[in-house]
Parts: sequence; C-alpha cells; structure tokens
Amino acid sequence: MPLPLYLLALAVFAMGTSEFMLAGLLPNIAADFSVSVSTAGLLTSAFAIGMVVGAPLMAGLTRRWEWRVSLLGFLALFLSAHVVGAVTESFTVLLVTRIAAALANAGFLAVALTAAAALVPADRKGRALAVLLGGTTLATIIGVPGGALLGALLDWRATFWVVALLCLPSAVGVLRGIPVSHHPPDAATGPDLGRELVQLRRPRLILILVLSALVNAATFGTYTFLAPIVIDVAGLGSVWVSVVLVVFGLGCFVGVNVAGRLSDRWPGRVIAVGGPLLLIGWVGLAVMASHPVTLLILAFTQGAVSFAVGSTLITRVLYEASEAPTMAGSYATAALNVGAAAGPAIAAATLSTRLADLGPVWASSALVAIALLVTASFPSLLRQVQPDMTAK
Repeated sequence: MPLPLYLLALAVFAMGTSEFMLAGLLPNIAADFSVSVSTAGLLTSAFAIGMVVGAPLMAGLTRRWEWRVSLLGFLALFLSAHVVGAVTESFTVLLVTRIAAALANAGFLAVALTAAAALVPADRKGRALAVLLGGTTLATIIGVPGGALLGALLDWRATFWVVALLCLPSAVGVLRGIPVSHHPPDAATGPDLGRELVQLRRPRLILILVLSALVNAATFGTYTFLAPIVIDVAGLGSVWVSVVLVVFGLGCFVGVNVAGRLSDRWPGRVIAVGGPLLLIGWVGLAVMASHPVTLLILAFTQGAVSFAVGSTLITRVLYEASEAPTMAGSYATAALNVGAAAGPAIAAATLSTRLADLGPVWASSALVAIALLVTASFPSLLRQVQPDMTAK
C-alpha cells in the first residue's frame, strides 16, 4: 500500500480520537463550565450532526480542488477548532468548535476515502480502505482510553491539545506524500455536481447506503452503552470498562483488516456470512452479558464482525458510486455517521424500558435483523457485488 495511505490513516486516527473521546470527558467538561452533564452531552450531538451534514456539503464545495489542497484545508480547520476549544472559557464557543471540527472531519474523511480508492489499482480498494479505517479502529483502542487517562491525570483541555498536535505530522505527510498531480478524477471535465447527485437515485446504491447505516447504528448503539453493561450487568468494577472497550477496539482492528483482504474479491461472502454471525453475536451478548468471560469474548468478536461487514459495505458504496467520482466518499461518510448518530439515540430510548441496561444490545440485534431482511429481499446485493477485476 502507498505511504500516503498510512499518513491519511494517522489523521483519521486523530479525528476518530476526537469524535469518541468526549464519552470519558463530559463530567469534567460539565463541571468546568458549570453546566449539567446532559447539557455537556450536546457537544456529542453537535459533532454527530456536523459529521452527517458535513460529508456531502464539504465534498461538494471542494470537489474541484486538488486532493492535497482539500486535505490540508480540512486538517487546518480541525487543528484550529481544537486549539480554540482548548483555550475557550465559553461553553457556546466550545460547542461551535465541535461543529467546526465535525465539518472538517467529515470533509477530510470524504475526500480521503475517494483519494485512497484512487491511489491503488481498482481491485484493491477494499485493502486501501482497510488501512484508512484502521485509523478509526486504533482510535478506539489507543486514542479514546489514552484521552480518558490524560483527562484524568491533567484535565480535558490537555486531550484537545494532543489531538491538535497529532494533526501536524499528518499535515506534513499530506503535503509531502500526496503530489499536486493527485486530484479528483476528471476534475476539470468530469460530471457536474447534479449528475453526481443523481446517482443517489440508483436503488442499489441506496440499499447499500441503508445497510451501511443500519450495521453502523447497531455497532455504536451498543458501544456507546457498554459501561453500564460491564458494571451493572456483568458486575465488574469500573476499571473493566476500559478493558472491554479496548478488547472491542482490538476486534474492530482485526475485522477491518481481514475484510480488507476479502472485500474486493468476495464481498458477497463477507456479507452473507458476517451478517447472520453479527445477529447471533448481538443476541448472544444480550442473553449472556452477565458472564464476564463471555462478555469479553463477544466484545472482541462483535467488534471484529461489525467492522468486517461495515467496511465491506463501505467499499461497495465506492464501487456502486463510481460514476460520482468526487462525491462517492461523502456518500459513504454520511451513511457511516447517520448510523453513528441514530444508533446511540435508538439505544438510549431502550434504557427506560424493561430491557434496562441490555436494551441497547437488543436494539443492535433488531437493527441487524432489519439489515438481513433487506438483504434477503434483494438477493442481487450479494450476487452482483463482484468488482471488475480487469480494471486498472
């Protein structure tokens, strides 16, 4: 894989850390600004909304720019947002910086997904995306626990500074690793924005986007509420929350890399086998979460299968949206973040039901079941996903 892919993955790692790290920092932020924890939670909601809106918006605004210019611009905005967030004494300003950071994150990921797929031969898109999305999985393994630890040892502002500093080597890498000649395909003469947006009318593309959102919603629905499952259901101490999150993240890392080697040649098999396994795993977790060993095993396997299936579907989005060369990455990014925003909201609604702490796991089971029903209703999604292996 080309070196620029790994440099892009470093930036994705920094951005993934920023996206997820607030889960462990909200109480300290709330205390610092003298607001309630629920009010501080608006920071997470603002980021999620910014990611959903930002992917197509930023990709559309920069679609004729050279990739290097776009990526450096988004990195600069992301870094600036974290510097301002680290020094502000106003909660409103902090909220605005989270929206700005989300827009930058969404724009960067949308362009990076498209660029990553174009930097490799046509039949290696899956492996390229595995490298890129590996940055997100490493954020769940290293970045988020590290941010929580840094926030506990120093304060929440220190984590913002570290994320900002991580952008610097990424920016140097983009500047030196992606030549000016790398630009959106047919940047001057390619399809106009209207023709690219029309691709969203294609039923197959819509279905794959829906499946991507459903699987990601299931993943983050349970991931967001693993803490009460670990403590109240499994009866483990609070220190085990970080352990389970790291185990889940390790599974994600393994899953995305294994899928990267399979999703180009056998995407249908990955989805056909991984989908039912994913449903069985969520149901198994809901039933056996009170057993600590089982909880740890299923945290790993669910992370692995979730990201294997999810990354394969994202790869399919890029194949299916090949006639939208500058916007395909934004469609994939938007689908990911619709799921990341909707999943926790759906899961949260189950906490006040009789399902209590296990409600999010049952919600994840239901979301995957819906995805399987959609797939079963349109079997061509599995039969016709093979890429053109003769493309160069």
